[in-house]
Amino acid sequence: MARPAILSRPFFEEKSRAFWLLQAAGWSGYLILRTVSGISNNPRLENVIPIIIESIIGYCLTLLLSTLYGQYRRLPRITGIVAVLLTLIAATIIYAVLDAFNFSFVSSGEPGVTLTRVLGTVFLNFTVLAGWTALYFGINWYLIVERQIDQMQALETQASSAQLAMLRYQLNPHFLFNTLNSISTLVLLKQTERANAMLSRLSSFLRYTLANEPTAHVTLAQEVDTLKLYLEIEKMRFDERLRTRFDIDVRVERARLPSLLLQPLVENAIKYAVTPQEEGAEIAISARLAGDRVHIAVTDTGPGLMQGKSRPSLSTGVGLANIRERLAQSFGADHRFEPGANPDGGFRVEIEIPFQVEEPNREAA
Repeated sequence: MARPAILSRPFFEEKSRAFWLLQAAGWSGYLILRTVSGISNNPRLENVIPIIIESIIGYCLTLLLSTLYGQYRRLPRITGIVAVLLTLIAATIIYAVLDAFNFSFVSSGEPGVTLTRVLGTVFLNFTVLAGWTALYFGINWYLIVERQIDQMQALETQASSAQLAMLRYQLNPHFLFNTLNSISTLVLLKQTERANAMLSRLSSFLRYTLANEPTAHVTLAQEVDTLKLYLEIEKMRFDERLRTRFDIDVRVERARLPSLLLQPLVENAIKYAVTPQEEGAEIAISARLAGDRVHIAVTDTGPGLMQGKSRPSLSTGVGLANIRERLAQSFGADHRFEPGANPDGGFRVEIEIPFQVEEPNREAA
């Protein structure tokens, strides 16, 4: 439910403007109510003039109160409360005296201030000034709470972005270690052309990863292109032992997901399916649309889950737990992540996320 415009932040973005608008609106409303009440009892001009003067006096007194209250907010809490109460009592007495003189001046031939006249107006004057004081501090308290909420939300966003960046940055060192190790091996074997080709592909891959914010979301099509670039690098290591297959529904190509989300899954499959088998393995990446959900699966034809063993992570400790955390950071509870054995043999990881085509935070490069 939307909040009223007068209580929404845009109205109070300029506090000085908001104060003058509320001051004018409040005292105009008071003047109208008092005038209607006065005319209904006795519709004579001399009954309206003192009401107008009374409203002007109240308007000026509350301007003075706003200045004093602004100074009191800097005092210790107890001292400030006492100062506000004493100022409110003094302002009520001043208002009652001026009000009594105002009405006696207009309505009687002998103007003056008497105790009876002051006591006759003091209750109304106190009610008006106390109500104004309560509104003044209530609105200021509301603005303080709103500012604190904004600061907390900003801190939460920064913390979430920092955590996402940390999770993303965990991926690159492990991949670089493997690739540079392969390039070093090729150089030692004097296979300079293959080493040069791998360096070229590595530079293209790093150019892509560095061009995107670590917390940005990319389209599934971009993620697949990155995977293909990564797999080209790995094919330089494994040749025909590494076989890949992509089955991407064109309807989900624009769906957004955290960048480099699938790369560690493929890297995991290479480590546990392709590397230990002489004949290698096939890695399949599929994505399809089911209603408003995107189903992504990464499967391999490796040995799967061996008895009493699992495939929890990559060799540096980065892998499935990292991906699970990144999904939680990006989609909260609105996702599904299920690793497990493939019914046809091998290992399978299934991811289900909402179908989103807009970047939630910032656009990827």
